[in-house]
This record gives sequence, C-alpha cells and structure tokens, in this order.
Amino acid sequence: MALRFPPGFLFGSATSAFQIEGAAHEGGKQDSIWDVFCRVPGAVVNGENGDVACDHYHRYADDVALMAKLGLDTYRFSTSWPRVLDGDQVLSAGMDFYSRLVDELLAKGIKPWLTLYHWDLPAVLPGGWTNRDTAKRFVDYAMAMHDRLGDRVRTWTTLNEPWCSSFLSYAAGVHAPGQTDIADSIRAAHHLLLAHGWATEALREADPEAELGITLNFTPALPAEPTAADLDVVRRVNGTANRFFVEPIIDGEYPIDVRDDLAEYWPDDLVVDGDLAAISTPIDVLGVNYYTTNVFRAGEIEAGPTPHVAAPDAVQVVRDLPRTEMGWEIDPDGLRDLLTWLHDEYTGPAEVKLVITENGAAFDDQPDADGYVDDTNTRVDYLRRHLTAVHQAIEAGADVRGYLAWSLMDNFEWALGYDKRFGLVAVDANLRRVPKASADWYGHVARTATLPD
Repeated sequence: MALRFPPGFLFGSATSAFQIEGAAHEGGKQDSIWDVFCRVPGAVVNGENGDVACDHYHRYADDVALMAKLGLDTYRFSTSWPRVLDGDQVLSAGMDFYSRLVDELLAKGIKPWLTLYHWDLPAVLPGGWTNRDTAKRFVDYAMAMHDRLGDRVRTWTTLNEPWCSSFLSYAAGVHAPGQTDIADSIRAAHHLLLAHGWATEALREADPEAELGITLNFTPALPAEPTAADLDVVRRVNGTANRFFVEPIIDGEYPIDVRDDLAEYWPDDLVVDGDLAAISTPIDVLGVNYYTTNVFRAGEIEAGPTPHVAAPDAVQVVRDLPRTEMGWEIDPDGLRDLLTWLHDEYTGPAEVKLVITENGAAFDDQPDADGYVDDTNTRVDYLRRHLTAVHQAIEAGADVRGYLAWSLMDNFEWALGYDKRFGLVAVDANLRRVPKASADWYGHVARTATLPD
C-alpha cells in the first residue's frame, strides 16, 4: 500500500559549500581549514581538493532549475564563512553569490534552508575551534549573513554535525585540521556549542519570527551481547556520539556520565558561568543526519587516535546486513528508532520539531554511455526503505516535518575525495549533470508526498 506523508511535509535535498562550489580563490575568498588540509600529503584520497568541485558557484542557476524540475520543496545549502568575510571585511562577491542563489530558489518556489557552518572554518583563525574567541567570531559571521539574507531566508541552521568538527577533526585527525588531542577535541566541541548558542541568541533577538536550529549527526550504538562490558562500552560510545550535543542543547547540561568518563581530559576552565544557558537557548527545529547504526563489543584498548574518545576499547561488530560503498550497514529500522527516541526523550517535551537534514548512500554507480545511472536496485531501494522508516516514526508519534536527501549531486566527499558518490544527480569529469534513476523516483515522491508501493 502506498504511504502518504502529512500535509506540509517537506521533501528536499542538501549540499555543502566546500563540497560543490569550487571557485576556491574567486571574489577574494580566503582559505578555509579544508583548503589547507587538502594540501597535506596523504590527507585526501588521490590528493584531490575542492578548488573546482562541482563548479556550483558558476552553475547555480542550472542546478536550481534541476531542483525545480525534480519538484523539491526545499534546498539546504551552506554558506562559506571565508567566502563572505576576510577578517571583519565583508566580501561583496561572496555575499552577492548567495543573494543570487536565494533569489533563484525563491523564483522557482523552493524554500532556502541555510546552514551557516559546514566545516569550512577560516584558516586564519588562531587555534580554530579550540579557541573560545572563534565562537564570538562566529556570531559576527552569522549576523553578517542575516543582515544580507534575513529578509528572504526564514530557516537558519547554525552548525552541521559538530561531532565531526570536534571529535573526528581534533581527536581522530581524520578531518581538518587533522589534530589528535582529546582535550582539544573537548574544547572544540564546547566552543562549537557556544557558537551555536550565542548565534541563536543573536539571531532570535534580531529576527523573532525566523526558524532556528542545529543539525546533529546520530549514529546509534547497540551492544553485541547483553553483557555488562558490552553495555558499558555502548553507553560510552553513545555518550559522545549521540548525547554529548543534544543534551546541553535541549536540557542545558552535559550528560553527567560523559563528564565522568572524560574527567581525565576535561579542561577545568572550559565551562564558564552562563555557557550552558546560552547553549540551551530554545530552538525551533533539530536537524537529524542519519546514515547507519553500529554494533560494538568491549575489546582491548588499541593505540592510535579514535573519535570515540570515551571508548577506546570499542570494537565494531559487523552484522549480516547489506552495506554501502562507505562500508556502512544499511539499517532503516535504526532511523525509525532514532526518531522515536529523540522525540520521546528530547524534542517532544521541548516542543521542537524534527527534520531529517541528511540521509543517503554512496554506491558503485555505473553510468552508461550517456552518463545515466540506473540505481533502482541500490539508491532507490535505500531511499524507499528509509522513507518508510520515517513514516513509521511519524505514525508512532514522532513530530517529523521533512526529509532532505543527501545529496543533490555527486561531490567532494571530504577526505575520500571524489571516489564516493552520494548524489541523486551524477556529475562527470566534464561537470555535466545527469539525473540518476533515483532523482526521477525521488522527484515523484516529492511532487506527490506519497511513497509508492
């Protein structure tokens, strides 16, 4: 039986500035930490970079026309801090670009959903996110963007996946700036949350009617066996991966057990009076990024950096499930369970709505002679199963208001370069856009708000 989504449910797609824009040195744009990281030998697969990416900076009008043809309701994009500000100086070329993009979206009836930070921090900021002053500078950036676009953009997301830009970036060293210091990763995490809270306060004061929120990535952890050791290692993984950010945002406190787990590394001077009150400034929407659920068992502590800073003894157990090209297990039930958990524990009591701001998969796409990818048995199946899970969560009472597929087009997949392809639209070596079978299928879902049999 076909599944119909509630009236007003949004169907859209998402991208990020560094992954698609290119034009790395145009209009006075400054280096981001990712521009610098891409120059580090061995940091990115094949030594690739975002200098050209998908050239969206020059092709945005065609890309918006593509979205309109698909029938998307909304488009979540990020703005690039070093494209619009050089220190305190506004870069008019960058601001003009985003203004034109917003106008193009509105002209096509597509709601612009702006994310202020998707990892491309200005490289000149001393200490990056380990420096508390960066959070203050972020507020200046947020307000500069609002001054230019606030008359037309009504939904603002402060940060995308702060777990990645703290623990993955400052503890595991996998993402820019590539550091491996646990205490620094905790500092970065707190300062990211401060940036969110202070920016939310400032935006709320300037624009009380704006829809404000943050996007968090969640990778639920399950125990391999119901033993005390496995249950505890999963508690510690979930503590930093899935509770570290949502609890101070919604409840105004860091999880006590996580503070205890990290006591050895937690800087004594980190949390200042008033910080948690700012971080818990009420939001309107929590963006949820979901790709997989992982199973762990307790093992030996292995040397080397890990993003699971409270659980260096966590060993992932691979289940008998299909996997994407990223090696991630495909587990749609995990999305259903995550949404109901978030609603029951956090967003429901706080009267905050949920939107899936990223969900999608990379597969070994094989284009035909015309560049067309028939991903019916891979990506279409993935989207269908996860949208079914979203519908199940709504039926169970979760207040979910939208689904944004990752990603609109194949793009620069961070440290993995251009090898992993998540797009609904293929982008070839000549930057030609060719909608895949999944684009046509998802466009039908978006236009009808119905999941076919």
